[in-house]
Amino acid sequence: MPDNNRSLSITWDDPHAAFAASKGLSGIEYMHKMIAGAIAAPPIMKLLDYRLARVAPGEAVFECEPGERHYNPIGVVHGGLAMTLLDSAMGCAVHTTLLVGTGYTTLEVKVNLVRAITGASGLMRCIGKVVYAGKRIATAEARLEDASGKLYAHGTSTCMILNGS
Repeated sequence: MPDNNRSLSITWDDPHAAFAASKGLSGIEYMHKMIAGAIAAPPIMKLLDYRLARVAPGEAVFECEPGERHYNPIGVVHGGLAMTLLDSAMGCAVHTTLLVGTGYTTLEVKVNLVRAITGASGLMRCIGKVVYAGKRIATAEARLEDASGKLYAHGTSTCMILNGS
């Protein structure tokens, strides 16, 4: 009988060190340093194997190549991966608008899963954009697409801006 077992080894850096390194940086500076590898990516990105590919003011783009390790019991990628990518893209888009000493937290997320993702879906790109950035509240939207631009999921988020965090 063939061995059907799979394994995955994951390592990550101390997330507290990355948080400490963020002090004194604007949100977009922090994101640029993460892309450059000067600040470690958060452990969730290592665990689910996705990466921050690009940022601009009010925008964040993540990439992920879904695989069998992301599957749920019905043989497709778990919707939680799409939700995580959308939440990350929207939150980081908001993060790019923050001044030094300012933080944010997600208040609400709404996600629509419109197409099943499988390992054959290939490279997925999640594009998050700020819709509104105020002093206390920010809203964002995101789309999860394959390389040809086919939509798999989309969502919206409301974030609370935390001054002096």
